[in-house]
Amino acid sequence: MKLLYNTIKTVFFVALSSTLLWSCTKLDVDVKSEITPDNFPKTQEDFIALTGPAYTYLSSSAYVIDQILVQELSGDGAIITANGGNWYDGARYKQLHLHMVDGDHRFIGEMWTTWFNGISKINSIMPLLANSEQSEFKKTTIAEMRTLRAFYYFLLMDNFGGVPIITDFGPSVQLKSQDSREDVFNFIEKEVNESIPDLRENKDISTYSKTTKWMAYALLAKLYINSEVYTGIKRYDDAVKACDMIIQHATTAGDIGLDNNYLKMFDIDNGPQIKDFLFAIPCDAYQTTHYPARYWLHAALRQKYSLPFNPSGSMKVIPEYYDKFLNSPGDIRTNIFLTGKQYYYNGNPVTINTTNSGLDNSYSGPNPSAPVVYQLEFTRNIVFRDLATFETGNDQLGLAIGYRVNKFRADSTSTTRNQNNDLPVFRYADILLTKAEALLRGAAPTMGHTPVALANMVRQRANATLYTTISLDELLDERARELAYEGWRRNDLIRFAKFEDNWGVKTNTDIRKRIFPIPNPQIVLNPLLHQNPSY
Repeated sequence: MKLLYNTIKTVFFVALSSTLLWSCTKLDVDVKSEITPDNFPKTQEDFIALTGPAYTYLSSSAYVIDQILVQELSGDGAIITANGGNWYDGARYKQLHLHMVDGDHRFIGEMWTTWFNGISKINSIMPLLANSEQSEFKKTTIAEMRTLRAFYYFLLMDNFGGVPIITDFGPSVQLKSQDSREDVFNFIEKEVNESIPDLRENKDISTYSKTTKWMAYALLAKLYINSEVYTGIKRYDDAVKACDMIIQHATTAGDIGLDNNYLKMFDIDNGPQIKDFLFAIPCDAYQTTHYPARYWLHAALRQKYSLPFNPSGSMKVIPEYYDKFLNSPGDIRTNIFLTGKQYYYNGNPVTINTTNSGLDNSYSGPNPSAPVVYQLEFTRNIVFRDLATFETGNDQLGLAIGYRVNKFRADSTSTTRNQNNDLPVFRYADILLTKAEALLRGAAPTMGHTPVALANMVRQRANATLYTTISLDELLDERARELAYEGWRRNDLIRFAKFEDNWGVKTNTDIRKRIFPIPNPQIVLNPLLHQNPSY
């Protein structure tokens, strides 16, 4: 499936490039064969070729790496520590954990730049679409671009608060200050609602990774469930309405639902066949920077997973987050974790040949160079040897500190450190939990649903013990289990007023850290921007 998707995309770009080359080398060519605003885009293939680049910003590292790490490392589930200075990286991971980032943080800057580049690309495309001949596919394509642009604005609004709303392109565009967060919210809502009637409903390989009607309703559900955070106004009934549009379709069609195998959804061969994925980012080992194994896995696991590189991961599970899974007996989602002593698939232990001092550099005995065969064992607690440098040690005991995660299964088919696992952005399970939350928060019940029944749909798929009652705190824990490390934890913690809680070694309770600083280089480029409070 994924190969076909990438092949189709490549063919369109090759075809477009060939047309341009022909125009440059055949000086006597008829003018009608040149690409001009009068004759391009016309065909469905033209529209796909024109709009394809607008999606590429999602497959860049800004979402698959930056967005995910920023959301998860600022939350209560994961932490990246240093090992002998490796992975310190100018304290960027420490700053995220401690809620102490500044306007020069690399990941923050890359997110801002990439999402606005995506918006700018769409703004440049829109006049060509508007001036093309009337057709159904023209209406659909314009709706897709408006929805994608709204999604980029959602990412900006969620991370930075108020940002400039820009819909024009070219030298006439003037620098401007931020619009309010409420104005950005209203812009997103308007763009999506006006686009939905023209968006496609089919969910198959032709619409996979595109902005469909179901992606749009999922975006609205996220917008409305967070409305009180973004605007101060509760919109829980509207969140239910958006969820119901997807749920109603799922009850009558066979293309949206909860796949039977939770773990398989995140394997290297996932793709359009996954019913749970409402919107996903296609990843492959050659075009997309996506390497969760590098971040999570110990180097000694290379042979077990037949990896073409030595993973150097220093990303670890915060113990209390792991404990949320222990409170869910029988839950297959617990299998994403690597804990305790490690073994190969044949049952043999994963061992490391080292020395007494290589195992533990605090060794003070008489034989520091004596050989030791150490069985790799991931320990629960994260112990810092030097908190100032976020150091947990570069000996074998230090490198094994902290439980690890293999949710996006390590990819033995890749010849690079990148992986073929597609990354879901919106999922049907999230929609069910979002509706359950909205009902718990006071929305009027619909379709005979209760919060318990909706949450149990998700838990039943996970083979977990079913709820008899459920509270908001329990629902937040359920979201932690179902959506672990998919990039929604910061968003959830803020909405549940938990972002200021203590976890790991983080103690910052400043509510103003719920949004990130405007990147300093952007303020230099546009002096009309004003820095967010507390930065």
